[in-house]
Amino acid sequence: MTEMPVHDATLLERYEAFRTRRFLRNEEKFRNMLPRWRTRRRRRILVVALAATFVLMFTVGVLCHFFERGPLLWLPACLAFFPLWISLQIVSGRQGDAPRAALDEREIQERNSARSIALTVTQSLVMIPVLYLVVGSVLTDGMHPRMAYAGGLMTLTATLIGGCLPAMILAWNNPDPDETD
Repeated sequence: MTEMPVHDATLLERYEAFRTRRFLRNEEKFRNMLPRWRTRRRRRILVVALAATFVLMFTVGVLCHFFERGPLLWLPACLAFFPLWISLQIVSGRQGDAPRAALDEREIQERNSARSIALTVTQSLVMIPVLYLVVGSVLTDGMHPRMAYAGGLMTLTATLIGGCLPAMILAWNNPDPDETD
């Protein structure tokens, strides 16, 4: 049996190296953007606003069950979500989805803890639309015209919450940056 040379990286290792290079390049590019929003207080404002947007998104999903024009409310929710999410990612340094090689041991531990919490929350939240769809389909014999759309929006919202939660947790908990950095 012949061994492969050490310099031949696996596909995953090459992808992780690419992600790290891209992350560091983007970190350098966005490092000085939104400097006044990098304080803990301002990051917490973004986290609360993002949470309020998720409440709006879930509410729109529920309203879609009852009102034919309910989906029109999804646009304002998205118009609020995208700038809030992008701003939070910039001011928190994208620590929630940073590649392992770009973080120190403490940051890796904090990120992994936030991801673990996010997974648990996602699994719990997704159960709400799943139960709605399963029970609702049984009760209506699958004939409710807007049930799939409403359940889809609720599921999408739960998934977005899970994807955003690590960054939200880290942005909420991390101290203010050092003035010397």
